[in-house]
Amino acid sequence: MTAAAPPLRVGLIGYGLAGSVFHAPLIAAAEGLALDTVVTSNPERQAQAKAEFPDVRTVATPDELFDRATELDLVVIASPNRTHVPLATTALKAGLPVVVDKPVAGTAAEARELAALAEDRGLLLSVFQNRRWDNDFLTLRSLLDEGALGDPWRFESRFERWRPQPKGGWRESGDPAEIGGLLYDLGSHIVDQALVLFGPATEVYAESVIRRTGAETDDDTFIAVTHANGVRSHLYASATTAQLGPRFRVLGSKAGYVKYGLDPQEDALRKGERPGTAAAWGREPESLYGRIGAGESPVSGGGRGVPTLPGDYPAYYAAVAKALRGEGPNPVTALEAAAALDVLEAARRSARDKVTVTL
Repeated sequence: MTAAAPPLRVGLIGYGLAGSVFHAPLIAAAEGLALDTVVTSNPERQAQAKAEFPDVRTVATPDELFDRATELDLVVIASPNRTHVPLATTALKAGLPVVVDKPVAGTAAEARELAALAEDRGLLLSVFQNRRWDNDFLTLRSLLDEGALGDPWRFESRFERWRPQPKGGWRESGDPAEIGGLLYDLGSHIVDQALVLFGPATEVYAESVIRRTGAETDDDTFIAVTHANGVRSHLYASATTAQLGPRFRVLGSKAGYVKYGLDPQEDALRKGERPGTAAAWGREPESLYGRIGAGESPVSGGGRGVPTLPGDYPAYYAAVAKALRGEGPNPVTALEAAAALDVLEAARRSARDKVTVTL
């Protein structure tokens, strides 16, 4: 009998929202990965990491992690956006495969430079686009694959919240170096999903404004994308939506699909639930199923309910582990992330100059 390979040792840089809620639990749940070290200078977060993962080591700086590069098999960068490129560059030059939280960089050029560095070193560079494994996204992909909507014509995607008071912090900073604002935060998700579903973009139009008193960066953004295949994507990211719209409304030549509500996995992770311990992980009740039909309103019961496939964030790190062992592809490449950044940069220019940008 062949002995099982030892788990790949993971160093995690950052233990804020991204590190503690998403990455650490998903790494720990992935077969073949072991959370070895957490980097955070905050004593309370160090204590939190040790309480949640008793075997983990904690260090205060990335340099302390890189000094032990030969003891690690993967570095995950979940620190503030401004640090993504320099930390990923250092990790790759130290000979370490890297996962970077989205957005991988502030510009598509920087993302492509990182991709070239990783290729030159023969190392994995993957971008954490977890919402490719949202329940509604997986369900929509299935419907499109089976032709249930006919030829897709329009894709509406909303990531809306009601947060009338700014929370502050680097994500809402007006300093361009922080790469904050909803365009790059939630926009990274909704643009990536649109490109995965419908392919390359050819034109981008956007409106991006600051609504809330005291806010420093965009908190209400709309992006219209024309895809090379003719599909039009209308994408909304907002913190100022008093009445939330459908998460997806997709219109095709045969039928439309409308889905309300967010995937339950983020809420479960925030509550401390963990994949592998919750029997119904990623599942939602029938009352939240989307509806498919033609000529009727789903709000009044038109069409039929479509069972929502379970969301599966654990699939990302499972795929990373396989890729590191040479058993499967990189689940999200830096070049795919660069294509999304092309759209985000075009959207920023469009909103600023009030023009439609051709890619």
